[in-house]
Amino acid sequence: MIGLIVFGTALLYLVISIGVVRWAIRYARDNGRSAKRWGWSAALVMYLIPFWDWLPTVATHQYYCAKDSGFWVYKTADQWKAENPGVMEGLVDSSPSPYGQSPNWPTENWRGKKIASINKRFGMLYKNHLSSSEERELFLHVWRWQTELVDKKTGEVLARQIDFSTGNGLIGGEPTLRFWLHSDGCIGRRDSATKFGEFIKQFRGK
Repeated sequence: MIGLIVFGTALLYLVISIGVVRWAIRYARDNGRSAKRWGWSAALVMYLIPFWDWLPTVATHQYYCAKDSGFWVYKTADQWKAENPGVMEGLVDSSPSPYGQSPNWPTENWRGKKIASINKRFGMLYKNHLSSSEERELFLHVWRWQTELVDKKTGEVLARQIDFSTGNGLIGGEPTLRFWLHSDGCIGRRDSATKFGEFIKQFRGK
């Protein structure tokens, strides 16, 4: 149903745009103006009405992806175990989910923030516009998504993943048909997410 609405809206706008361009050409000819200049100008205006922010959004998204996206490990499981002997062996996974690939960790308040509690010692801290009122659009419709594996006792960040998306189905908090602004994330995000998931498994406990 949504697909039909989008297709119908796009088709209607295309018909209107063609009508506007033809009117501009006819008006130019009737008044001794350049039909080519008026026609292209009308086409450009009709293009920019829905698409004016598309190229800036894509350029900004690619800039932040190249500059800041990725996955970083600041302390390995072996390093943490060496600093905390015997602690890892006593940790129990907090997730009630039987599916290891999609754990459902309970949330708790940690230092004034909501954190997904992996076990008594570790948690997943999310920082994005959905989880924090402090996060806003970076530019136009580009959003930053940061996830950290945190030692809840010390506050130390053991690993971090950063990704950027555009649109997210919402523009200004409202649903939009401007699907061309939507991008799920940066190139390589799946690889980063896989590495992060494998890294987290070492800290989940039994």
